[in-house]
Amino acid sequence: MKLEMFINFDGNCREAVEFYAKVFNSKVEGLMTYGDTPPNSESDIPESDRNRVMHASVPIGGLNVMFSDAPSGDGFIQGNNICPNISINNKEEITRLYNELKEGGEVYVQLEATFFSELFCMVKDKFGIIWQLIYRN
Repeated sequence: MKLEMFINFDGNCREAVEFYAKVFNSKVEGLMTYGDTPPNSESDIPESDRNRVMHASVPIGGLNVMFSDAPSGDGFIQGNNICPNISINNKEEITRLYNELKEGGEVYVQLEATFFSELFCMVKDKFGIIWQLIYRN
């Protein structure tokens, strides 16, 4: 199990990751826009979101910090835009964490296969913390 951090932005993610890479003497890795998603993926991407960053990461002090732009109209609230991400290489453990975190909380994305992982989910726990769990084999 590996803890990572995920930070969301409202359209200025590319600027932010370049800034953080410079500040921490690091580099931007794996930058992908919503427009880069494979054809026939799960949802239609509005034209206004195609150039927004879907995912990027910057290694900082041994921690992988991940970044994205929230889709427009997604209710972005500055200050509520940091989310812990747990990378797990055990399917039983990711299922257990998903089931326990969703108790008394709210499921944003069901635990399921996506184009980027065999299992992924996003859950707001009963304390209001939004967690992302991703299976990495």
